[in-house]
Amino acid sequence: MKTDDLIHLLAQGAGPAPRGVAARRLAPSAVVGMTASALLALVLLGWVPMALYAQVAPWFKLIYAGVLALAAGWLAAQLGRPLPRTRGPLVAVAAVLAGAALTGLVGWWQMPASERMPGLLGHSWATCPWNVLALSLPALAASMWALRGLAPTRLVAAGAAAGLFAGALGAFGYALACDELALPFVAAWYTLGVLLTAGLGALLGPRVLRW
Repeated sequence: MKTDDLIHLLAQGAGPAPRGVAARRLAPSAVVGMTASALLALVLLGWVPMALYAQVAPWFKLIYAGVLALAAGWLAAQLGRPLPRTRGPLVAVAAVLAGAALTGLVGWWQMPASERMPGLLGHSWATCPWNVLALSLPALAASMWALRGLAPTRLVAAGAAAGLFAGALGAFGYALACDELALPFVAAWYTLGVLLTAGLGALLGPRVLRW
C-alpha cells in the first residue's frame, strides 16, 4: 500500500480537521522571534537614529523582511502537514526574493559607477549576514518547536521553511540596528543572511522534526 493511500485510509471517518492549527502554533513563534531579535538588536547593536527613516532603505528593509516572513510562514505552515500544498507559498517566496533582487539591481544601475561597489559592500558586508543569522536563532528555535507539534513529513523542506521564516524575522530585527542605506546592500547581504538561516534549518529539520 502506498503511503498516500494509507493516510487517506486512516483519515476516513475522522471528521474535518481543525482549521488554523498551524497558524495558531506559528503565530506565537513569530511574536517571540521578532521580539527577541528586536531586543537583541537594541541591546547588542543599538537602534538606528530616527532621522534615517527619511531615507528609502530603512523602510525597504522592514517591508522586505516583513513580507518575506509572511510568505515563508505560509510555506512553513503548509509543510507542517503530512500532505503539503506548497505551490502557492513557493511562488510567494520566490516573488518576494525576486522583487528584492530587482529592487537591488535598479538601485545598482541608478548609482554612479564609482559608487556601485562601495554601495554594495557598505561598511558591514562581512558581518551583516552573520548578524541576521544570529538574531534569527530565537525565532528558529520557536518555529522548530511549532512545527514539531504538527505533522511534517518532508523534514528537510520543513526545516528550511522554518529557517526562512526565522531568517526573515531576524532580518526585521537587524533592520532596526543597521545603518546601511544602499538598496543593493540590503538585497544582497540581508538575503544571504536569511538563506544561511534557511540552510541551518534544513540541516536541523531531520533531527528536530522527526516524529
